[in-house]
Amino acid sequence: MRALTFRQRMTAVAATLSLAVACAVTAAAPPAAADSAVSVSVDAAQQLAVIPSTGVGVNEAVYDPHMNSSDIPGLLSGAGMGAVRYPGGSYADGYHWQTNTEQGGGYVAPNTDFDAFMGTVRAAGAQPIITANYGSGTPQEAAAWVQYANVTKGYGVKYWEIGNEVYGNGEYGATWETDTHSSHSATTYANNLLQYVSAMKAVDPSIKIGVVLTTPGFWPDGIVGPGDSMDWNHTVLSIAGSKIDYVIVHTYPDSTSEADLLGKPQALIPGIAGSVHALINQYAGTNAPNVGIAVTEANATSYRDTAPNGLFAPDEYLTWMENGAFTTDWWALHNGSSCSGLTTVDGATDYNDYGMLASSSCEPPQDTPFPAYYGTQMITKLGSPGDTLVKAASSSSLLSAHAVRRADGDVDVMLINKDPNNTATVSLSYAGFTPSSGTPTVYSYLENAHSIGSAQSGSATTQTVPAYGITVVQMHPTSASCRVVYNKNEWNGGVVGSVTITNTSGSQVNGWDLGFNFAGDTNVTKFWSATVSQSGPSVNAGNVSYDAAIAPGGSVQWGFQATWSSSDADPSAFWFNGAACSIG
Repeated sequence: MRALTFRQRMTAVAATLSLAVACAVTAAAPPAAADSAVSVSVDAAQQLAVIPSTGVGVNEAVYDPHMNSSDIPGLLSGAGMGAVRYPGGSYADGYHWQTNTEQGGGYVAPNTDFDAFMGTVRAAGAQPIITANYGSGTPQEAAAWVQYANVTKGYGVKYWEIGNEVYGNGEYGATWETDTHSSHSATTYANNLLQYVSAMKAVDPSIKIGVVLTTPGFWPDGIVGPGDSMDWNHTVLSIAGSKIDYVIVHTYPDSTSEADLLGKPQALIPGIAGSVHALINQYAGTNAPNVGIAVTEANATSYRDTAPNGLFAPDEYLTWMENGAFTTDWWALHNGSSCSGLTTVDGATDYNDYGMLASSSCEPPQDTPFPAYYGTQMITKLGSPGDTLVKAASSSSLLSAHAVRRADGDVDVMLINKDPNNTATVSLSYAGFTPSSGTPTVYSYLENAHSIGSAQSGSATTQTVPAYGITVVQMHPTSASCRVVYNKNEWNGGVVGSVTITNTSGSQVNGWDLGFNFAGDTNVTKFWSATVSQSGPSVNAGNVSYDAAIAPGGSVQWGFQATWSSSDADPSAFWFNGAACSIG
């Protein structure tokens, strides 16, 4: 049985309101064809975000009879899926976990109960994201779920969200979401949310609880509903902003063409994320730095099972991570097709299936991956949880670039060629990193391919990316030209450290930066004789005016003060102007 798709929900909105609602940003004209020569610059010292363990996620639904099949854990882990959301979109607001039933009589497949789901998630090495039933449930039912999951069974479920798209409960005219409360206002949701938070955290104070927001710029953002004095987001956060751990948005961008779809990650995500960050800062008070962003549903509304979505998926995931989301969860692992009105896109059949894997009679064999799966899998070649996303800029709108600095000092670059007709010859340049002269390892996913290929090809400064192809270039830094001595004086919860850098090369260094990752949860609070920035465990220190020059054999020293709670373990690797350093 299929979920009600976002496009269907928006059609219902339009029919209910009998007006054109602002449910999408006006699409720009497709970009003009670009020259096949593209320049990409990578700044390995400019940190954007640390890759979260939950950064790449997917949805599973209790009406899916294949959600816990024996091949699913391998498919999840093979694509780097670190988060799996359950029990399935709008079903969550009618789902009662203790009986594994849906209140409205919706189909629930065998072997989809919570324990079966947890068996699959744990086998895949992923983390669950659980949607508690707000629409027809109670705080007590949700608290009992936390009790069972984390106390009785010891599953350690960290992330819980209260309801699905609750604003679709009739408050603004559209009624796709179950809500049996007498009032459907944002005020009612926020006040009830506080009861859920209180009841659930009384059972396990360590859990993280998320609140449902409307996506900024999309319906019904900006509309003031009956019983409220402000729109949904401002109302909910003004009441509950200081009590929640993360906020939730969904993104399904409409598109007028393949080119329009492929431009959406860069066109929409920074603005949406900026608005969400502003709301958090406005209402979460001193807790604002700790409030995360979860995109618990995302997909395209067109070209879902064909080459464009294979390019869109990794661009969507990575752009959201770069803009502060700790998870983006694709809708869905399986969704299904009506098997009618099928079209051909770029030589492949589009089954109008929102799933990453085939699951309908008209499609390829069960669990055959669609392009979005392979595009997502390419992220595993770019980086791993704990690695650092760094700045990468492309000279062409037809080529997206993302870069990662790994914990060992390697730098990897993903190049996504959105041009359906022309190969891109890419010239790469680097700051804060000096690649070795050897031939890099290159992974490629090509249009309509059924696997990812690898080869030693090109160079660190020149790569060729086929039309509608994705390439990941993996590079090592040049050999060591420095030595680092790391010393510290620590006490319970605090530490003062000093870092001495010695230039072991034969030439003077004029300007430097030193990167490393703390192995524990150390957080720098003060520093001297360097400029220091930190994102998660990743730290970058740069020279100040008086210690920029280091003669051959010479040294500089800088220091810091920091806090820690669980571990202050020493960094295991350092890189100096992009080169790996010896330690000690």
